[in-house]
Amino acid sequence: MEDYHPPKLENQLCFPLYVISKEIIGLYRPFLNVLDITYSQYLVMMVLWEKDGLTVNQIGEKLYLDSGTLTPLLKKLEIKGFVIRERKKEDERVVQVFLAEQGRNLQQKACEIPAKMKEKLNLTTEDLFELKETVQKILNKIQQ
Repeated sequence: MEDYHPPKLENQLCFPLYVISKEIIGLYRPFLNVLDITYSQYLVMMVLWEKDGLTVNQIGEKLYLDSGTLTPLLKKLEIKGFVIRERKKEDERVVQVFLAEQGRNLQQKACEIPAKMKEKLNLTTEDLFELKETVQKILNKIQQ
């Protein structure tokens, strides 16, 4: 008969990653509430601030989201006046997303968020860099 040892939560890598993700998103909430966007919408806006006019699929690739998850986010951002969705003339199945003027203006306000988060976390630039590098290493191994 085999010894049965159920996995312990404290020994799992996934649990602290899950909790830290949830908690960090919670720390973003007050800053994003001022901008009237959710964390997921913030991610979409950051992608568009970096490169405007991407297709829904291109945004999804960058954020690891499928179009079924992304489409409602984009609709809400469009209703708020931050983005404009347009079907490509060459292929109407493809939807491109552009920043509206209000979305461009939002970028200036959002520029303050990284510094506020760094202050809230009370970590050095080196600590943050090391943490991001380690997490990226794990992500890269998962994607291999």
